[in-house]
Amino acid sequence: MTTPDGFGRGTGIHGAPGGISTATAPTATAPTVTTPTAPTAIPLPEALAHAAGGPRYWLPTQADRSSPPTAPAAPTGGFDVEAVRRDFPQLHREVNGRPLVWLDNGATTLKPRQVVEAVGEHYATGTSNVHRGAHTLAKQATQIYEEGRAEAAKLLGTPDPDEIVFVRGTTEAVNLVAQTWGRANLGVGDEILVSAAEHHSNLVPWQLIAKERRARVVPIPLLPDGQLDQDAYRDLLGFRTKLVALTHASNVLGTVPPVAEMTALAHRYGAKVLVDGAQAVSHFPVDVTALDADFYTFSGHKIFAPTGIGALYGKRELLEAMPPWQGGGNMIDSVSFEETSYAPVPHRLEAGTGHIAGVAGLRAALRYLSGLDRQAATAHEEQLTAYATAALATVPGLRLIGNAPGKIGVLTFLVAGTDPIALAGALDQQGIAIRAGHHCAQPALAAYGLQSAARASLALYNTVQDVDALVAALRGIQAEAAAG
Repeated sequence: MTTPDGFGRGTGIHGAPGGISTATAPTATAPTVTTPTAPTAIPLPEALAHAAGGPRYWLPTQADRSSPPTAPAAPTGGFDVEAVRRDFPQLHREVNGRPLVWLDNGATTLKPRQVVEAVGEHYATGTSNVHRGAHTLAKQATQIYEEGRAEAAKLLGTPDPDEIVFVRGTTEAVNLVAQTWGRANLGVGDEILVSAAEHHSNLVPWQLIAKERRARVVPIPLLPDGQLDQDAYRDLLGFRTKLVALTHASNVLGTVPPVAEMTALAHRYGAKVLVDGAQAVSHFPVDVTALDADFYTFSGHKIFAPTGIGALYGKRELLEAMPPWQGGGNMIDSVSFEETSYAPVPHRLEAGTGHIAGVAGLRAALRYLSGLDRQAATAHEEQLTAYATAALATVPGLRLIGNAPGKIGVLTFLVAGTDPIALAGALDQQGIAIRAGHHCAQPALAAYGLQSAARASLALYNTVQDVDALVAALRGIQAEAAAG
């Protein structure tokens, strides 16, 4: 795993760069391709030793590692990325005297003006609490709030908006399920299977409840290319398995696991499945009905909406059986010192005043996204990811971490002779924003023997020019490091 194979994933794609029509597209110049020196084989990290041999596992051969990359091909048309970019004000500012190149979308996405205006309008003219007022502003705010719930249901493909619970984000959603469903259903010796690709938000809550309930958290291991080891997964499933926690798209590897197939296998053993969709929902359409997921979560700020708002989908029968996690206003039917009864779902899982302005922004973001051609947007991202993968492969000394087929535009990498944190700082001086560190996914990096890495992550408003700027900057930084 010294260099990515599949350099040619972007080859054979020709046309206007960035998906822009040829009438408006600037000409993109592909990075100069150099033939790298054949890398020295790096021993497989101990955490991936389970995948070291046997015909059922894929490993790149030395010939794969040594093959020179082909020239990257630019995305072709069908998606007007420049029109989309005009809706995002932050894309038009400068950082350190350079035009901003935002490649930290895995951490948070930028917000279109429609979202900014929706949040501003709520505070400027529409401020009110929801669900508990008889006046006009309360009714208007409640209507917007519940329309936001309906938009979240539409995004996830459930016909029942009451299967959507508003939360602060994916972290709170997973904790809610762990502390309600988990406390009610987990017992001594029960097992929770958690993939090794998970964000800490879909691991630590299960560790906490497992310790309390004397259950076990069992990792689903990775293969060297970043895929989940499906053979190991089948072996791990059993009648002690009560829940499987899966990412729909890894924030550090970009891997998109076969969630529907893994869910079907888990259901054979009576296990429930929670899917972390934080990195998925902005990149491709999601249908929880087709996935048959028991729970599905996402964070608004990863899908062009404000921070502090997100959603938990749960099958109605599961939500109705879950005891409340928090008590307070909004989640009750009647209260006395003798007995309290609770409101129906989803409200009984939404204690207190919610993030009303956040829901207004979420509503605007999801309506904005639904107004785009999602198929064309997804194709644009896929082509741009292929272009970026091939372009990064031309940077001497760059090692890409995770090259599973069908991955989203998450490009985690190391550059020989540079520290990831220092590398991100050097790129920032050129106006290029990436992430560096452990990405709240330490087990995933540890599988590759790493504690830290740099990450560029793409969104639908990114362009070939963004990728070219990153590659040119990395080449310059790497040359300086090599000279030093």
